[in-house]
Amino acid sequence: MIEVEVETVAWTRALPDAEAVVMRAAYETLLPRGEKGRDEGAVGTGPKLALEAVRLQRMSGKVSANTPMPAPSPLEGEGSISILLTDDDTLADLNGRFLGKPKPTNVLSFPAPPNPEGHLGDIALAYGVCAAEAVEQGKTLAQHLSHLTVHGVLHLLGYDHESDGDAEVMEALERTVLEVLGVPDPYAAERP
Repeated sequence: MIEVEVETVAWTRALPDAEAVVMRAAYETLLPRGEKGRDEGAVGTGPKLALEAVRLQRMSGKVSANTPMPAPSPLEGEGSISILLTDDDTLADLNGRFLGKPKPTNVLSFPAPPNPEGHLGDIALAYGVCAAEAVEQGKTLAQHLSHLTVHGVLHLLGYDHESDGDAEVMEALERTVLEVLGVPDPYAAERP
């Protein structure tokens, strides 16, 4: 189950369907699909996403060919995510309290510890930062919100971008899901 709370009205003033954008991006990131999934020829996300990550790591030489395949996604059965669409002050407070960085940021992900309910964790997004970044990057707010939601959900699934290899894998997974959503590659300008 994906729950979205719109705490800051600026989100829906600027993007009336903000909740639907977030729901679809989170859902598509978690959706189990395979070669003959929901849509014929659909790319693999959800449980297949972890397999794609290992394949990408093997191709890039970041892990050996003997690396074991990951366990199935925790959302194959029941599970949940909570997503908060809020303001910059709230993100600055959360960032300061939990990460020691008392300034606003675009998105924060808080993975849940293993639990019997299958709750993956919580995501919070700051309107002001996200809206400014969308303008700066020449994107619509819906495109940027989709990207940051996918990014946040991947963090809840255990992906990160601490090393170059991890960043390559995570960005490739983001592009895979964003393509399904019809969102242009957010990293295209960074590649030679």
